[in-house]
This record gives sequence, structure tokens and C-alpha cells, in this order.
Amino acid sequence: MTTHALPTRPIPTTRAVDTTSIDTTPARGDDLDPIWRSVIPETRARSNDVHLPISLAYAERLCDAHPEADSLLVRVSILLHDTGWGRVDESRILSEGFTGDWRKSAIRFEHEKQGCEIAREVLPPLGYDDGFVREVTAIIDGHDTRPEPHSLEDALVRDADRLWRFDHAGIALASGWFGLAPAPYCDRLRREIIPELHSEAALTMATTALDRSEALLKTGVLR
Repeated sequence: MTTHALPTRPIPTTRAVDTTSIDTTPARGDDLDPIWRSVIPETRARSNDVHLPISLAYAERLCDAHPEADSLLVRVSILLHDTGWGRVDESRILSEGFTGDWRKSAIRFEHEKQGCEIAREVLPPLGYDDGFVREVTAIIDGHDTRPEPHSLEDALVRDADRLWRFDHAGIALASGWFGLAPAPYCDRLRREIIPELHSEAALTMATTALDRSEALLKTGVLR
């Protein structure tokens, strides 16, 4: 597997971008089911059993927009990227990982480290070679704390990790993590998270989904 160098931001695409509600295109196929089964305990932490499947569905849309990317690397990395939350002190996740300067909190670095360990544990027995595992862990390591992605695949994983927040399910869960009602949380998404997206495809998906979610949740009134 070879990662692709990161082009100019925002990363352009010549492909059509699917902006329909993400629940119309769940993740395709069952080829990753053995990995899912290997990390079931880790999906029970911090609502990973909602966050990870939705993020994988978004990752596949991004790969459709970027056929030049290594889609297997993107899909496996997004599936595993937050499993490390399942091996840290759960009482610290919200108190440290979602307050103050949360991107630099120790618990954020710890969950990335644990996620890398999980990838090294579960992937080789399922037939993934050492080189592929190294590429997966290079993406997981720093996906929250490293300032910039180091490849196209890394950028798509980061975008997929953020895109789920714009869906109404993501807003319902993540707004509570930050102690916000849906309306101010949506404001925060526009102000802080949309500027963090790396690809034109993700920007299109995010703005469309946020418009749809705000209308559904009546954030113009319920604030």
C-alpha cells in the first residue's frame, strides 16, 4: 500500500459528491466485519458504536470522490481510529477530552496511543501485513493532536471523523459531550469545524448536512 502526497488545500475532486443523508448509504459490504468483531468491546466506549459506523460511511463517500486514494487504508483507519477510547479511564473522557484546550489534553494523546496498539493486535491475525499496519497506525497516531495530515488518506480519515458531527445523530450525541444545546453546537460546527476540513468533497457534504440538520432541529427557534 502506498499513501498519496497531500495536494493543495482544499483538496479538489472532479467527481460528483453525494450529499444525501448519510443513512441512505451505510457502509458497503461485509469485508471489514472481522475487524468490527475484533473491537466490539472498544465500540462500547464514548458512543463509538454510533460514531464509527457513521464515520466509515462518510469515509466511503470521500473515497468515491477520490478514487486515487487507497480506499482500504482509509476504511480500516477510520474504523479503528477511536477504538483507543475503550482503553482509557472513561471518567476522564468527557472531563478532559471535551473541555478547555481539549485537543492538547493528555487523554487525547493516550487514546491515540491505545488505538495504535489495538490496530497492531487485531490486524495481523486477520491477514493484514506489517506494512499496511504501519500505515494505519501512522494515521491513527495524531489524528486528533497532530496539526496537519501527512497524506491524502490521512486527510480523508480526518474529514470522515469530523463529518459525522454534521448529521443529526452526531449533533445529538456530540453536543452533550461539549455541554451545549444543539443550536450553539451547530454554530460551533460552522465556526470551528468546517474550516478544519481538508477536502472540497467534505466541505460540500458538511455544509449540506448542517443546513439539513439545522432545519430538522429548528435551531433558528430553539436557541
